[in-house]
Amino acid sequence: MLDRARSRLLIPLFAAALAVALTGCSLLDRDAGETSQAQPPVGSAAGGSLPEVPTTIAAGQVSLLQRLGSDGPLRTLSVERNGAWQCLDCAGDGVTSRGTLAPELTQRLQVLLADPKLAQETDQVRRYRATCIDALTSSLLTSAGLITSQDCPGEEQPVVAGEILLLLTQATPAEVKG
Repeated sequence: MLDRARSRLLIPLFAAALAVALTGCSLLDRDAGETSQAQPPVGSAAGGSLPEVPTTIAAGQVSLLQRLGSDGPLRTLSVERNGAWQCLDCAGDGVTSRGTLAPELTQRLQVLLADPKLAQETDQVRRYRATCIDALTSSLLTSAGLITSQDCPGEEQPVVAGEILLLLTQATPAEVKG
């Protein structure tokens, strides 16, 4: 039973890590002077060379991926609809932590994840570009899409995603700042 639960938590984490890696590469390939020419979605099989990669997860679930700078370790947190969470390398020590959110936090998280404004905060809608070097980059993978933010001065933080990030970092070993 424990192995099945662990595998259910790991699948979204691996999908999220791959989505973030592909998103990062696609953001680096675009330049500011580019026209509004349509770009293939992240994970699409542009030219048939890349497999289809999911960039969203089931409603009520969320994954948080964090990296300090460009070469820091990747920390991943996955939270199920029932509040069960698993955090890989959250403290930077290679340890996997597990737990369950308190019922009131689980309920609050579900309300935030169902907020229709979350869809307007996705990287695709905001045309997000990472602008800071050596900052803590946090990416939330939700059913609405990927939402990235950096802990750097002057960066506008998405409101609903910011509340989700704060809730997750206060209730688990994940960090809110670098």
